[in-house]
Amino acid sequence: MSEELLVNVTPRETRVAVVENGMLQELHIERGSQRGVVGNIYKGKVQRVMPGMQAAFVDIGLERAAFLHANDIFRSSQLDAGEGDEAPQAPPMQVQIPITELLRDGAEIVVQVVKDPIGSKGARLTTQISIPSRYMVLLPRSKVLGISARIEDEDERARLKSLMTALAPAGGMFGYIVRTNAEGQPAEALAEDIAYLGRAWKLVEENSVSAKVGSCVYEDLSLPLRAVRDLIRRDVEKVKVDSRETCERLREFAAQYMPELAEKIEHYSGARPIFDLYGVEDEIGRALDKQVPLKSGGYLVIDQTEAMTTVDVNTGSFLGQRNLEETVYRTNLEAAQALAHQLRLRNLGGIIIIDFIDMLDAEHRRQVLRTREKSLAKDHAKTTVYEFSPLGLVEMTRKRTVESLARQLSEPCP
Repeated sequence: MSEELLVNVTPRETRVAVVENGMLQELHIERGSQRGVVGNIYKGKVQRVMPGMQAAFVDIGLERAAFLHANDIFRSSQLDAGEGDEAPQAPPMQVQIPITELLRDGAEIVVQVVKDPIGSKGARLTTQISIPSRYMVLLPRSKVLGISARIEDEDERARLKSLMTALAPAGGMFGYIVRTNAEGQPAEALAEDIAYLGRAWKLVEENSVSAKVGSCVYEDLSLPLRAVRDLIRRDVEKVKVDSRETCERLREFAAQYMPELAEKIEHYSGARPIFDLYGVEDEIGRALDKQVPLKSGGYLVIDQTEAMTTVDVNTGSFLGQRNLEETVYRTNLEAAQALAHQLRLRNLGGIIIIDFIDMLDAEHRRQVLRTREKSLAKDHAKTTVYEFSPLGLVEMTRKRTVESLARQLSEPCP
């Protein structure tokens, strides 16, 4: 399998495409005038505590007040190390502490954005700060030590845990989540990341003391640098950049933090636009269509609403070679694989309801769900898939931090 990262830079926006075997898998967009704020840390001020909602609105200097729920005011004793490369999540609390005991109007507070403002909603916040690097995530307000569940080899998990126990600052001052990229890395690489994250947190602490309310005290990396840090895996062959300046910046970044990747970054100077050359523009256009054709002749219909995304699976012209049940089963298997691709490509998040074609065979239903979960293995976003409901629907959730591709690239007709 070949995988490439394409970086397209214009005065208006920067786009990063993840291409696997010639097919667009993910598209990330950052506009200078609408740069996302996920990952940024702010010194905020509580505008209003809402006891009935168990939440508070916090002024962090953005156009709209940001939202902080009581469940996002973490205590280290409640943290779960999680399953992926991200910061741990707080489990649902059996006895919820009233938010009036945690916050008061006018209080100054250091918070981090976990979800961009979307539609009419303000940004979503947490007080459990997390700062990512190439190989780990620092949790300065926790003492959790977790290993990404995507590292499955037990010997490697034990090795990493032993290294982190030895390398982490004395006294267990901070928590860490070891990311998938750390698999096979030597102690020196992990130690460098720990030192880098320690310096970053020290700067946040210093800035938080002197900064005014509404100030950003830590800004996450720009899109090209984040892509190199977070999206590049071992099977990535090339990173092609059509801006010489950005290419040099990426090479310098890689040389300092991930030298094994520096030689994979190259400048593209061809006359034909890089996204045209790889067929990315055409795939972007197709990703805005509601209907997704399947190779068998079936198709998906994807509808995105404010509340959720619904997906309807249809056999279309596919008649099969045996019987109706076999035709339905094969169509649903193909749909499960295709939908995993579409979720990444379209960046669909929140609640997703899938209406597969009805299957009588229980084993067929199990196989469709297994295919669904296996196809999601490469998805960077956290996903949860549930069993078939009595109505034959499959419910799932996918973590949403930014607007979907359609809402970034289009507007509803008046």
